[in-house]
Amino acid sequence: MSIKLICIDMDGTLLMDQHNISTEDKEAIKYAVNKGIHVAITTGRVYNCAKLYSDLIGLTTPIIASNGAFIGDSNGDEIYNNPLNIEDAKQFLEIAKKYNLFSYLTANFGIVSLEELPETNIYKVLNKTLRKEEQIKLEVLNNIDDIYKLYDGQILKGVCLEKNDTNKLLIAKKELQEKCPNLEIVSSWHDNFEIMKKGSSKGEAVEYLTKYLNLDKNEVMCIGDSENDLSMIKFAGIGVAMGNAIDKVKEAASFITDSNTNSGVAKAIKKFI
Repeated sequence: MSIKLICIDMDGTLLMDQHNISTEDKEAIKYAVNKGIHVAITTGRVYNCAKLYSDLIGLTTPIIASNGAFIGDSNGDEIYNNPLNIEDAKQFLEIAKKYNLFSYLTANFGIVSLEELPETNIYKVLNKTLRKEEQIKLEVLNNIDDIYKLYDGQILKGVCLEKNDTNKLLIAKKELQEKCPNLEIVSSWHDNFEIMKKGSSKGEAVEYLTKYLNLDKNEVMCIGDSENDLSMIKFAGIGVAMGNAIDKVKEAASFITDSNTNSGVAKAIKKFI
């Protein structure tokens, strides 16, 4: 079967750094779109951020955001939504605090946290380059109850970060896995882990989108680099690992392309499309 849907991760895959897409990748994606192929941004980032890049490339296929907890069309209308409940969010924040790990919650509009984000946070850095109306909302509130009073049904993901002592991350991640079997827990970088409600993974979201578009899994190509991409790499008819991908992703992939800094996405599209 020919490929009719391409699902592409952002960080470490489509993006050369935290912000930029190569000209070669843009041109290859446009080529695929002009061939009538659906191309979907498939990311751990929040929907509003993913939409900026989807619009930049000129895509109209629904966007998979927050590691599959939300699928929205190009107008932001909901196709799939699987928010975290307050009990799971509380458990997550409590364990993060226990190990002195920085954590925050995400919604489609941006970030909600109990303390100010560091200046190095990707959304803070990105906001400096955006017009005011495009900026990702970053809100600091006093407690989890205040967050859920305002945004119940909108909190999609929790993120836990630790750059210096990654062993603490592994311990906290394992404790959450033991205490919260109803959560999906994955890493998108070596210095983090992210939680979503069960039923929210990139693989499940790609499967949902495949059915939504009346396609077969053998008509799907997925491209990624990190642990949170593993489920969609395994689902796809053609799973593509970036040259910079972790070993688990490379082992699961049917093809390994070049790195994100060397237009690996474009090279995969040129090979299979």
